[in-house]
Amino acid sequence: MKTETMQQLSFMIILHAGNARSSAFEAIAAAKRGEVEIAEAKMKEADAAFLEAHKMQTELLQEEARGTSSEMSVLLVHAQDHLMTAMTVKELAIEMIDMITRLNRLEETK
Repeated sequence: MKTETMQQLSFMIILHAGNARSSAFEAIAAAKRGEVEIAEAKMKEADAAFLEAHKMQTELLQEEARGTSSEMSVLLVHAQDHLMTAMTVKELAIEMIDMITRLNRLEETK
């Protein structure tokens, strides 16, 4: 794989992972305001962004599986780091939204 192509895919992973991470944080903020529907919509946005990032990642993996070797770059490592961090944020956002929703229900019953 050309270095330029790998760089482009790396930047696309960073872009989509960043969008996913931002959407997950926006979902948490919406849940804190009691806007559950907006929180759910933001999590769907995060899922869509993750799908795009995973497409880029899959393209890189398929190239390697075909035997096309390319040099490991700091940019690719950085992209993978962004993706994994964003995935962790998403998983935590799911749990936090659940907890916030439960707390809101408990407060309503008081």
